[in-house]
Amino acid sequence: MTIALVTGATQGLGLALAEGLAQRLKPTDTVYLTGRDAVRVAAAVGSVQGSAQVRGELFDVAQPNSAHDLAEQLKQRHGGVDIVFGNAVMRIGPDDDPREIADEYTQVNNFGTTRLLREFAPLLNDNGRLLVVASSLGTLHHLAPVLHGRFTAPSTLDEIDDQIARWRDEIKENRTGAWPGFVNIPSKIGQVAAVRVLAAQRREEDTERGILIASACPGMINTPTSALWWDVSTAPTPAQAAKALLDLALDPVKREHYGELVRHGEVVPFS
Repeated sequence: MTIALVTGATQGLGLALAEGLAQRLKPTDTVYLTGRDAVRVAAAVGSVQGSAQVRGELFDVAQPNSAHDLAEQLKQRHGGVDIVFGNAVMRIGPDDDPREIADEYTQVNNFGTTRLLREFAPLLNDNGRLLVVASSLGTLHHLAPVLHGRFTAPSTLDEIDDQIARWRDEIKENRTGAWPGFVNIPSKIGQVAAVRVLAAQRREEDTERGILIASACPGMINTPTSALWWDVSTAPTPAQAAKALLDLALDPVKREHYGELVRHGEVVPFS
């Protein structure tokens, strides 16, 4: 019996991941489709077609205790989990003022990610997968060299959180310095760095147990939010983009993927 969890799963890529899992898993398996709005979660569950059981759960990653509470529930019900997709994200548009959205943005995208990593990595069964949906923007190539140490020096998730909090405060105080204007870049780098830190701590044990922890880039996707920034008219649909991520979750582990950012089966170098 496989237990899978997808965060941010009421629309777009998250919904496509939940449906893809439901279609590729067995009737004895369970996919937890999560989101922060009960009505939208119920509607999403009702829309999914597949053979596995799909259960809706309220899960707001921005709430400090939410990851812990859900992890405890799943531990009591199942003992552990097999697949976790961290896909929850706060979407922003070109007209959003970074100073006004910095608190909520980092709570969802970054602190939500580290909470998920802390709580669900210990629940992974043998051969489990913990995948954070990130972006190829989450590499140091997109960041001024003077800032690289902010993401390469930390060796714990707490230290990553400290760096994200520091960046958030600099945005709010308009002390942006060498930071790029597009807040998605440092945020994604923070997510990838968090995965790398956790993987460095767990590598030996996870290798023995067949576990994969990684971040994953789905590439450009044709969604209304992406269309605010780029021409996505020829980009893959969420269902098409989900395929490579589902393969990463369900195919045999490639050890070179461990702790790395993976796009279409290939490692994207962090630096």
